[in-house]
Amino acid sequence: MINIKKNNKSKKVSQSFAVGAFIMAIGMLIVKIAGAAFKIPLTYILKGTGLGYFNSAYNIYNPIYALATAGLPIAISRVVSSNMAQKRYKDVRMIHKLSIPIFVFTGITGCLLMILGSFVYINYTYAPGTIYSMFALAPTVIFACLISIYKGYYEGLRNMIPTAVSEIVEAVCKVIFGPTLASLAINYCMDEYNKFGTVLGNFYNSEAEAYSASLPLASAGAILGITLAAFCGFLYIFIKYKISGDGITDEEFENAEPARDNKTLIKSILKISIPIALGAILMNLAGAIDTMLVQRRLYDLMNLVPDIILNMYKGLIPVEEISNGKTHVFLSGCFVYMNNITMLLPTITQGLAISALPNVTTAWVGNIKEKIKNNIETVLKVTTVISFPAGIGMSILSYPIMDFVYNTFGKTSQAGGEIYIASKIMVIYAIGIIFVSISTPICSMLQAVGRADLHLKILTIGMIIKVALNYILVSVPEINIQGAGMGTLFCYLFICISGIILLSRETKLRFDYISIFLKPLSCGIICGLAAFSSHGILKVFINYKLATILSIIIAAVIYAIALILVKAFKYEELASVPKLKKFAKVLEKFHLID
Repeated sequence: MINIKKNNKSKKVSQSFAVGAFIMAIGMLIVKIAGAAFKIPLTYILKGTGLGYFNSAYNIYNPIYALATAGLPIAISRVVSSNMAQKRYKDVRMIHKLSIPIFVFTGITGCLLMILGSFVYINYTYAPGTIYSMFALAPTVIFACLISIYKGYYEGLRNMIPTAVSEIVEAVCKVIFGPTLASLAINYCMDEYNKFGTVLGNFYNSEAEAYSASLPLASAGAILGITLAAFCGFLYIFIKYKISGDGITDEEFENAEPARDNKTLIKSILKISIPIALGAILMNLAGAIDTMLVQRRLYDLMNLVPDIILNMYKGLIPVEEISNGKTHVFLSGCFVYMNNITMLLPTITQGLAISALPNVTTAWVGNIKEKIKNNIETVLKVTTVISFPAGIGMSILSYPIMDFVYNTFGKTSQAGGEIYIASKIMVIYAIGIIFVSISTPICSMLQAVGRADLHLKILTIGMIIKVALNYILVSVPEINIQGAGMGTLFCYLFICISGIILLSRETKLRFDYISIFLKPLSCGIICGLAAFSSHGILKVFINYKLATILSIIIAAVIYAIALILVKAFKYEELASVPKLKKFAKVLEKFHLID
């Protein structure tokens, strides 16, 4: 018999969607700032080729992590929030206890799978240097699963603080460990070259070739820093739970209905987790397959029509990467440069999805139609208000943003080449990332109303679209890596449209699509035009980077004014967000808000 009683020293924390979303948004912002502090110096250390190794390891890790966690954090969040709404506190505690051995087992299994899968990957992609990074990343599966035990539980309790803080701890530790270990690896290899003319026992003719040979080890060092950071994130959330507990008082626990049997509880978790898990596995597996196919197609193009590729990127690809046969890895690394920036957007909206799920679940369990409608409309509106201007802005100012972030303006042709190629990919990919960002909360709300199976179905079709289009377009020599964003665009556009239709059908509610989509989209277009025109004018008179900063600020101000003029938000929506109630009253006073 599992002992599920626990004395708590803290009061129960239960946050509304607005407060939870605000906490997650602040947490994600700090995490992304720390992420930039991790990735930007890493790009200087690893260059395009090293980033290719780095990204390849992650594309194997993601589907294995999805398989290891098996959708359980989301399932636990939903089941816990449902039982909390019914005051079944003994069930809540039992769910947490049952999740521990499951996550430990799947974490160890996932780690072993990644080690074995790495051999298959390197043989197919002709990138043997990737294996060091994959081995370094494998233990992260275990720590990520251990963290998930507590994240899903706290999110179901509508307490987003432990999740946000654990991610901040992890991000800060990445900044400390990642670049440090990567630099140490480079220094070790270059010291060997300077003394003996070798790197790891192999002779090289030039310093540039030696540096290139050290990149697999440097990538592994950076990833080892990520593994150590994941351990630190787990350590924080574990200690947090041991000290503070879950906030359920002894009185609430004693007066609650008896816990249902383990079989019933596990069944309720699996009913939700299996389709979510399959969806996550499918999405990440499609990403891994996509990356493998893209790298293989680039490799084939360099063997079949090298002149077209080299003329297209004349002077942009380092000579040593061409001579070593690593052009396909280098171009894949250019994609990572761009992805580091664009993925900021889905990361923020993922926080909104996490916060929305328990709140929509609670309203759904209580069958409160008005609350269901308000929660869904609010999360969708907040998502589109963030996503449209950000995606459009990144597309229009792709090179100025890349130049500003990586500080390559006026630098060497190699660094400038990597950024130039990445900025071309970003033009289309940034538009696709808008729909990636919107799809996450939509799928989360399908899960909240008990239809995770629908998420799986539309995701399956979307991933087929993505892989097929990317394979076809990258195979065209004149397009190559720049076609990688088109599949993403059409994949997630399909998921968003079909997801909204299904969500409306399942809830039997009609949503205000003008306020949710049309108003933010029109204001986002105005924002993009303001950014484009202001940057075009300012760069003539002032420093290029300063022009980029000012044009973004000008566009943001114009966007905010446009949102107010079209009355994008209601008074209740703004007033529910911390620190915005006074602002909402001012707008109401001047009839700028309903």
